[in-house]
Amino acid sequence: MRAIINKPQILLADEPTGNLDKENSQTIMNLFERLNKQGMTIVMVTHDTSLAKYGTRVVRVEDGRIIEKGKEILK
Repeated sequence: MRAIINKPQILLADEPTGNLDKENSQTIMNLFERLNKQGMTIVMVTHDTSLAKYGTRVVRVEDGRIIEKGKEILK
């Protein structure tokens, strides 16, 4: 909440749901969706592909290199 209280243009989120249960993880992702629709850019890093599908752009990194780009990598 501290990160979004001042309504930044860009939010950097590193594993924002890492220590949360499913219900609270869903609440955070719903909040991110609303903020994004209001114009906030959200850059999220996650190992959880079920959360990556919320993104409008997905970049997969392995061993420090970009190996795939685009939503189709989640299918």
